[in-house]
Amino acid sequence: MKVVLFCGGQGLRMRGAGSDDVPKPMVLLGSQPILWHLMKYYAHWGHTEFILCLGYKGTVVKEFFVNYKEWISNDLVLTTSNQTIQLLRRDVVDWRITLVDTGHDASIGERLLAVRPHLEGEEMFLANYSDGLTDCPLPAVIERLKWTRAVGAFMAVRPSISLHFVRYTQDGVVTSVLNPEQADTWVNAGFFVFQTRIFDYLRRGDELVEEPFQRLIADGKLSVLPYTGFWRCCDTFKDLQVLEGLLRRGNAPWELWRLFAPGHGPALPSRTRETSLA
Repeated sequence: MKVVLFCGGQGLRMRGAGSDDVPKPMVLLGSQPILWHLMKYYAHWGHTEFILCLGYKGTVVKEFFVNYKEWISNDLVLTTSNQTIQLLRRDVVDWRITLVDTGHDASIGERLLAVRPHLEGEEMFLANYSDGLTDCPLPAVIERLKWTRAVGAFMAVRPSISLHFVRYTQDGVVTSVLNPEQADTWVNAGFFVFQTRIFDYLRRGDELVEEPFQRLIADGKLSVLPYTGFWRCCDTFKDLQVLEGLLRRGNAPWELWRLFAPGHGPALPSRTRETSLA
């Protein structure tokens, strides 16, 4: 299944984290960009055909893949006499990457419309904001779409914030102060699966989650998979520090390609299996 990745964001909230001269998905996490980690996640589940929707500083993304140095993230044997390199492990085997300039200031919906010709003949495809990482079993999101016969499905998670949710009456009397878990609040995690019929709901100028999702909801064609396992959006410098800490300690849950055999990942928690239609 093809994977559409939205890579045109400027990452304004990441300023000072090495993002001033690169698109947000190209901010380094360890020795590789966030985008690389996400693509490795999809490749682990057998999805190695990518469509990258470029925008802000798209040439940075092109240069990274055209001049990709596989030895950076893999063990190797170097023979100094003739400067030959033997990789002991490969990480981008058989990837096919289509890089498309979808506009500097385009919305997510406009970027998706721009790559529609590259999805011709496909029944379904995956999509992602390219700024979050998870250990969620990807087949579960795909099965949710099929089981509910929806046009679109996405993973929902608890918001990773330390703020409290406040409820109050019309005259300002507080009735509760709750953390995200107590408030039973879920947010869109940006891991999507769509039937190509999504284009029947998408108009030029639309933002993906605003108008098209409202049309899907009106038709009962949007479903959700709540997930209580690991997910983290890399939206701020603090988020990047958290992910860097996990990586340094060798406890990076999203690195399924290191933890499990190809195509296998963590089991789905029981709460996730009890998901209802959004």
